[in-house]
Amino acid sequence: MNRTLYTQTGLFAVEVALFRLVESLGVRAEFVAGHSVGEVAAAYVAGVFSLEDACALVAARGRLMQALPAGGAMLAVEATEDEVRPLLGDFVALAAVNGPSSVVVSGAEEAVRQIRVHFEALGRRTTPLRVSHAFHSPLMEPLLDDFRKVVEGLVSRTAEIPVVSNRTGEIATKEELTSPEYWVRHVRDTVRFWDGIGALRRAGATAFLEVGPDGVLAALTQQSMGEDEQDCVVTPLLRKDRPEETALVTGLARMHCAGVDVHWARLFEGTGAQRVDLPTYPFQREPYWPTPAARTGDVSGVGLTATQHPLLGAAVSVADSGQVLLSGRLSPKAQPWLADHTVDGTPVFPPTAFLELLIRAGDQVGCDRVEELALTGQPLLLSATGATAIQVTIGAPDDSGTREIGCYARRDGASDEPWTCHATGRITAAESVADFDASVWPPQDTVPVDLDGFYEDGEGDGDSDFGPAFRTVRAVWRRGDEVFVEAALPGTGDDAALYGLHPALLDAAVQTAGFAGVDDSEPLAALTWNGVSLHATGASVVRMRVAKVGEHSVSVAAADAQGVPVLSVESATLGARPMQLAPAAAVDGTT
Repeated sequence: MNRTLYTQTGLFAVEVALFRLVESLGVRAEFVAGHSVGEVAAAYVAGVFSLEDACALVAARGRLMQALPAGGAMLAVEATEDEVRPLLGDFVALAAVNGPSSVVVSGAEEAVRQIRVHFEALGRRTTPLRVSHAFHSPLMEPLLDDFRKVVEGLVSRTAEIPVVSNRTGEIATKEELTSPEYWVRHVRDTVRFWDGIGALRRAGATAFLEVGPDGVLAALTQQSMGEDEQDCVVTPLLRKDRPEETALVTGLARMHCAGVDVHWARLFEGTGAQRVDLPTYPFQREPYWPTPAARTGDVSGVGLTATQHPLLGAAVSVADSGQVLLSGRLSPKAQPWLADHTVDGTPVFPPTAFLELLIRAGDQVGCDRVEELALTGQPLLLSATGATAIQVTIGAPDDSGTREIGCYARRDGASDEPWTCHATGRITAAESVADFDASVWPPQDTVPVDLDGFYEDGEGDGDSDFGPAFRTVRAVWRRGDEVFVEAALPGTGDDAALYGLHPALLDAAVQTAGFAGVDDSEPLAALTWNGVSLHATGASVVRMRVAKVGEHSVSVAAADAQGVPVLSVESATLGARPMQLAPAAAVDGTT
């Protein structure tokens, strides 16, 4: 089967048989394309040749190639066509252009070897092909006259299905497909497979099914797609590493899911299979799949730096100023946990989330300590259906390395509206010390606190404005003016890895401050933060010590479930959070 005489005839037989099989199952091709001898099979099923004439063409092609003297070489190279062409000469040719940086050269062994040495010196991948002859090269010239005599005796017709030409990389014309010279030069000329895939995409093709013995063309097609890959489905009908029936049904299923008609009843004829209504039971409507967190994409193409943070998507350094700007987009749809923090029924950006923004801003400029964060008193309202644009401005460092920060927001897309400042602060680089030992848990001499009704009856800032994401408190112990809190994100806590310390976890310290002696007759919010250092990231379960340090302030220290320090706060000043908002803000989400 490795002798070209049998390889070519075998490929033709398998490809035609597979085409007829899927055709019998209702799959109708709107275009056909092939690679080298595969284009002959494509032309036959498109109606250009009768079966007899197509077989005569393939047999003569393989026989004449096999009769040539053995020798020559073919080499797959990781390079562009423009990079390869200057290296070609009288004894080597560009045999195929399979992708944007995937070509095949073919010809005399020494000439091909020199090309291999050239590109390997550049660190490019090269792969010699296991062939008996150098196809699509000058070494094919001796067979062309004899092959021309065979083709001139065949009858060709207008194609009933558009055929993509290997020679031009475009939809072939009637004159090309019915010309004997076209098929003669087809043996010698470059296979422009990549260009052909581009022609199919321009013609509107979105589903590509390879009918052949392996999956080589499907892989080349995917490589040729570039940015179009996500809009297309590409699948082979057979795979060398899978049983034929499994690969066949899998390929047809992928086509079906992409909107291609498949007559499944014909596939199951004679098997005793019966159609059943699905589901056989009512939907329970209980989700079991993790909800993906909003992630930022690649913004480098527009001159920005991706922050890899779910709230802040991009960063840019302001030229010649030392200033840095971070921007993001808030939406309860993209970040569902935001919808669980409400006031008067309106989603409100959690005050603890502003601290997360400042910590991330500090990471961007090498500052690991938040000296101060203060809310301006203007809550950041979020639209339940729309989105909110945010910006964090980082000023140039002063003589001590401290930078001023501002957090701003406005409705997404409302370029005519002014930005509203919701928080200000200062960040700096300073050595941080974590002195909270949570290895013994709960600590000695503590008394457990009864949390029955904590999130139902208003105790400890627990009111109906906290949705599931913010109901993180699992246990509380008390020792004088110290409170020890265990908090965990609900579910699997998948979001935790994306944040320094998830704002919903940090909010547990605010919610339980009343147990430390802070007046919590009204629901509390952290109005200022001082001396904040992040020691580790990604915790989904935390152990916290909340200690009263002033009439309205507490210190906070947090560690993960293994006792590793996560966060330390010298002081957080607490005050009543707003319980009623302007109706207009609740309706349109303005800030």
